[in-house]
Amino acid sequence: MAAANLLALIDDIATLLDDVSVMSKVAAKKTAGVLGDDLALNANQVQGVRAERELPVVWAVAKGSLLNKVILVPAALLISAWAPVLITILLVIGGLYLCYEGAEKVIHRLFPKDSATEASVRIQRLADETVDLVALEKEKIKGAIRTDFILSAEIVVIALGTIQQASFVTQVGVLCALSLAITIGVYGLVAAIVKLDDVGLYFIRKSLTGGFNRLQHFMGRALLVGAPLLMKALAFIGTIAMFLVGGGILTHSIAYLHHLIEPVLTATGEMATVTSIVLDGITGFIAGALVVGLLATISKLRK
Repeated sequence: MAAANLLALIDDIATLLDDVSVMSKVAAKKTAGVLGDDLALNANQVQGVRAERELPVVWAVAKGSLLNKVILVPAALLISAWAPVLITILLVIGGLYLCYEGAEKVIHRLFPKDSATEASVRIQRLADETVDLVALEKEKIKGAIRTDFILSAEIVVIALGTIQQASFVTQVGVLCALSLAITIGVYGLVAAIVKLDDVGLYFIRKSLTGGFNRLQHFMGRALLVGAPLLMKALAFIGTIAMFLVGGGILTHSIAYLHHLIEPVLTATGEMATVTSIVLDGITGFIAGALVVGLLATISKLRK
């Protein structure tokens, strides 16, 4: 009898772990847009820090990110248990925020005057000998953790919305596993990305000592040239993904939008999947542009 109970318990645990694994994969796909932006944004946050301080800064932000998720996961589970209707509302707000962030990036790209001014001010601060670099580093860490809190909230809410029909235990398992995996994955990649140029410089220096080594020199040059290109690619992919994910949340959560695009998807037949992705992106861009315009108008009225 005891053996049968033990086997039943093991079977239940295996089933639970399998459910958590499957649900985690689904939730990870849904949060891909936020992850792309999270990766690019956090890699950018470390720029301007001295080379020997890059990894300690990344580690400090990673610890802050884990603390953010320790706060957010129980809060999201409580909301889901006691007021599940708020999950949909939070999803819509999160989708609008993603669209807004994406639209703001596009506008900054099209009108780079303000971005250039901000970069110039940042360079002047770093060059100023009177500036306390320790305080500046702490300021960067705090800013990165605040940004991570917003993105982590988006990830948790989107993931919870994906697994809302699962059992409570499965929800806890998925959110905990996803939060830990995302934190390790994102900040591990950030640490690798910010050190690419240092690795490239190391290879170039090594190729020049004890005789010229063409392969090491080529690898070093490739890493030095490729690191900024990788940052730009991550930023571009992250922006596109924000429109797709944010627009997808809006079209699936708002009944009016869902019914509006449904006839278009039906008419496209086999191309319905591609059409759905395109419409999600267009919806995300329009929604983001509207939010940017609204906030700009409010800001001008206040002034």
